[in-house]
Amino acid sequence: MKNVTVIGAGTMGNGIAHVFAQSGFKVNLVDVAQASLDKGLATIAGNLDRMIAKEKITAADKEATLGNITPLLTIEEGAKDADLVVEAATENIDLKLKIFQQLDAVAPAHAVLATNTSSISITKIASVTNRPEQVIGMHFMNPVPMMKLVEIIRGYSTSDEVTSAIMEMSKQLDKIPVEVNDYPGFIANRILMPMINEAIYSLYEGVAGVEEIDQVMKLGMAHPMGPLQLADFIGLDVCLSILEVLYDGFKNPKYAPCPLLVNMVTAGKKGVKSGEGFYDYSTSKKAEKLAKQFAK
Repeated sequence: MKNVTVIGAGTMGNGIAHVFAQSGFKVNLVDVAQASLDKGLATIAGNLDRMIAKEKITAADKEATLGNITPLLTIEEGAKDADLVVEAATENIDLKLKIFQQLDAVAPAHAVLATNTSSISITKIASVTNRPEQVIGMHFMNPVPMMKLVEIIRGYSTSDEVTSAIMEMSKQLDKIPVEVNDYPGFIANRILMPMINEAIYSLYEGVAGVEEIDQVMKLGMAHPMGPLQLADFIGLDVCLSILEVLYDGFKNPKYAPCPLLVNMVTAGKKGVKSGEGFYDYSTSKKAEKLAKQFAK
């Protein structure tokens, strides 16, 4: 597999395109908006510049990486010669099903169709295609160029051959693939999101403040980032969406999103992306200032 198509030029999509292109793959980066493509390519260039500054790559490496990426505005053009497609669009089931129906119609018969979903059923996504044995999850972690893990999720019908090929390809990206089966939240978010939700409940119930909760987890459990800061970084809307998938999938009240989380998302307080969540990011993205609502 040498020709890779990435659907979506947002945070995850441009990161995925970056690591494939840097590893020598030819990448078509597809997005419906030219502005999103321009922003995605600028982000990749900026990340490569930081790698040059840290002497991890050379200027020639940067040019080669950017030269491996072709921006395109349609799935039809982007996927027509693909060996692998990685969908990294918004975490919305209806949108993903629509994209996979399109991909199934235009991608070559041999192409593997992967999704970067963090929680949506691979089996359900595969069910709208005529190639369910060639549909798999490739859940990269954010920021993609830095994080080593790729969670490889097998759908009900995903073949051994496809799973093996994607595991090996992930290693070519200098990543560490971990194989899991297709159940709500997989492993990463099935464990992470209840922890974040419990941290929000602890705040909601007045057990401790934002900084105190994050400090306990950073200093006591050696987490590099506290759960509330991490929720802001992921996006509170994304956290809510994943918890809803878990709650709907398992019908277990332990996955029910905290009312505080629901209210914050409803109010547009989504974390770093909106400028405010549990922390105020109007002047810095380093969680140095509490959001007004949580300041003492």
